[in-house]
Amino acid sequence: MKKILFVIDSLSSGGAEKSLVSLLTLLDYKKYDVDLLMFSPTGLYLPLLPKEVNVLEVPKFIKIQHNNIMHLIKNKNFKELYLRFRASFSLRNPSAKKNMHSAQINWRWMSKGIDKLSKKYDIAIAYSQGTPTYFVAEKVEAVKKICWVNTDYKKASYSKAFDAKYYNQYGNVIAVSDHNKEVFINEMPSVKEKTSVIYDIVSPKLIKSMSVNNGGFQDGFDGIRILTIGRLVDVKGYDMAIEACYKLKKQGYKFRWYVIGEGNLKVKLENMIKEFQLEDTFVFLGIFQNPYVFLNQCDIYVQPSRFEGYGLAIAEAKILQRPIVATNFTVIHNQIQNRENGLIVNMNPEAIYQGIKEVIEDNNLKEYFYRNLSGEDVGTEEEINKVCCLIESV
Repeated sequence: MKKILFVIDSLSSGGAEKSLVSLLTLLDYKKYDVDLLMFSPTGLYLPLLPKEVNVLEVPKFIKIQHNNIMHLIKNKNFKELYLRFRASFSLRNPSAKKNMHSAQINWRWMSKGIDKLSKKYDIAIAYSQGTPTYFVAEKVEAVKKICWVNTDYKKASYSKAFDAKYYNQYGNVIAVSDHNKEVFINEMPSVKEKTSVIYDIVSPKLIKSMSVNNGGFQDGFDGIRILTIGRLVDVKGYDMAIEACYKLKKQGYKFRWYVIGEGNLKVKLENMIKEFQLEDTFVFLGIFQNPYVFLNQCDIYVQPSRFEGYGLAIAEAKILQRPIVATNFTVIHNQIQNRENGLIVNMNPEAIYQGIKEVIEDNNLKEYFYRNLSGEDVGTEEEINKVCCLIESV
């Protein structure tokens, strides 16, 4: 039985996290002994893990770092305290922040306090870039190491010079889209020959079955429901969405725009909503293990992102045959054919507003999207075969 380790930051809401849970549900546990290491063992998708997955304890140093400073002093954790201060100082250094990703700055200091895992593995998989990639490269002993790149590597602003020594330790690098692969190998040409594409796993059968469960919208609103799913971070473009929402409201449309997601921009976005007097129109719902009930009940799905590694929520909206309006981030063209199965608009509030307005007003266009989406094969469950081939190559 092959011993496999997966490493990820957490199982909070997000595409990589959801994709990993989907992958784990499809593995054959008669063949594989699977460990999962999370640096923060919490998150929306934690209850969805297969019971066969063994969740490891957080490494001692990382667990200690979650304590407050007074606790570190009281327990004489002076090394941990020193490294935390050095990392914190570096993160506030404008020069360091300009040239390196925050995960790289953190790892440069925090890695000095983290011990290697004692258990040895046949396969060790870092399921996202950043800290999981550095941890598996330096702190795990395995016959083969694989890492996932599930973002636009260039736009994520990682230092190539810092990362090269880590990626060169991996036997395979997996991008989640053709565009991600192209960007990554342009930035990191030394690993071109071992970089390939495995799409995030999407199961139409599971999504459709979950979409008709109880729940969903509870506010009794009888107008047009617009939905966006994604973390409340800058790359998701919520600032543009709020401005587009304001323009729609000024035109007198009866609608509400709902958001499923959490993130560090929530307070800033809430203040923006107040500024535009949209408190009753642009609504944060929080996060849900099952967003598909909401997705199935919405009238229009909108993705106002600045960039995506792979539009997982768009794939899910396509499965449920929702009319989609999305900005023209690069990988959208792998999923949406403009005016055939959705609408692609320019990346600004006016274009988002005009796109939504057109979908609201043009019933023939909506029907055309429905028909085309109903004939599409959106599922990617077969991607698990590529994962298993990598595992079996050891």
